[in-house]
Amino acid sequence: MTNSIQTGSLGSIKPDIEVFRARPEDTEAVLQLLVQTAEWLRSKGSRQWSGLLQGEDSHQTPEAIKRGEVYLFMQGSMLAGIVMLMQKESAWDRELWGAEGHESAIYLHRLAINREAAGKNVGEAIVRWAASGIVFEGKDRIRLDCIANNAKLNAFYLNCGYAYKGTAVNAMGEFNKYEMMC
Repeated sequence: MTNSIQTGSLGSIKPDIEVFRARPEDTEAVLQLLVQTAEWLRSKGSRQWSGLLQGEDSHQTPEAIKRGEVYLFMQGSMLAGIVMLMQKESAWDRELWGAEGHESAIYLHRLAINREAAGKNVGEAIVRWAASGIVFEGKDRIRLDCIANNAKLNAFYLNCGYAYKGTAVNAMGEFNKYEMMC
């Protein structure tokens, strides 16, 4: 995280974790957390987010930050986590979800937790904040996908209140789709 002082808190998810919209000067810290998460996933035997380790960012994070779609979760000066909430579906989302229902949906991508904040339900708090802590005009649901063979991650989203909406397959693998009304 940069040394600049964040202003404009969007609330908190825990007594000591505040929410902010990422700014362009936060881009480096956000990308560092994404790469650290990809490295951690690799250490656990997962290929999820492996493109980030080769410098490939399929979600174009710097552009998403400029559009105001990336949110920071700050515990003091530590970046505890991030999430991307896209108000318009990406080509990836259209491929997995098909042609219908995008107008009223927010797409949750790139939930990443700093390993120093892991094990404290920060991820769950972020996911719940995305559904009830922020409102997007004209949007009544949040959609996300995750790799189908990660049982722990799939159980996490079910435990957070998301409903399973089927499986989609593409060149990258098999993905389960989840949705929550908000």
